[in-house]
Amino acid sequence: MSPHTAGTSVAIALAVAKTLVVLIGGMITYLAYKSYRRTRQPALRLLAIGFGLVTLGFALAGVVYELLSIPLAYGILIESLLMLAGFVVIAYSLYVN
Repeated sequence: MSPHTAGTSVAIALAVAKTLVVLIGGMITYLAYKSYRRTRQPALRLLAIGFGLVTLGFALAGVVYELLSIPLAYGILIESLLMLAGFVVIAYSLYVN
């Protein structure tokens, strides 16, 4: 296998993995929001927002790099900050009553 072929295989695997993470993250976000709508529990709303931020951060890193020609380091920084915010909101949702 040539280095070029190996690089292409890794790129395809990465695209598939990221797509699956975004789909599953979106599904979790939707289910948490749906549960919030049914129960009106503020913790579930926060949980949906947190998972939405994590999923958005994960998806946005590649998008800003590929489509907006922003340096990869900035894309990773945006991803990390959104994921951090999402995890803080998720943690808070587990703390509040």
